[in-house]
Amino acid sequence: MIIKQLIDEDFSNYKIPSMFIAFSHCSFKCDREYGQQICQNSMLAKSPGIKIAVEKVIDRYIGNTLTSALVIGGLEPFDDYKELYELVLKFRKKSDDDIVIYTGYYKKEIESKIKELSSFKNIVIKFGRYIPNQKKHYDEVLGIVLASDNQYAERIS
Repeated sequence: MIIKQLIDEDFSNYKIPSMFIAFSHCSFKCDREYGQQICQNSMLAKSPGIKIAVEKVIDRYIGNTLTSALVIGGLEPFDDYKELYELVLKFRKKSDDDIVIYTGYYKKEIESKIKELSSFKNIVIKFGRYIPNQKKHYDEVLGIVLASDNQYAERIS
């Protein structure tokens, strides 16, 4: 798979120590809807891709005794759904730890994919596009502050 970033130990995207993986594609729906460039990941989009085997990512995760969750974000994981699904499928063969997926999609836009992913244990999805100048709020599920008041996380399984 091709990713933009891999952080073995991340403490900012979930309430427990996590590995963070940034996926490499996005349709930039937030920019289009807002009418200008607002994406928080614009610089990440310009960074080079990193080719890494899914199995290597999982082995790095399993070998790290500090992390207890896998967070997938970056640009837009659901725009690389085949790779996202493969990662979740292979990860579940080795660990039941939480998998947290950050998406800018609204729940209704990806219902069929949510249904498919809900067959796996311990899946959390953060929904909602970034909208500038919104009130930040604490999300109980993630245990962190989100940038827009329309964003929220939900445990789907």
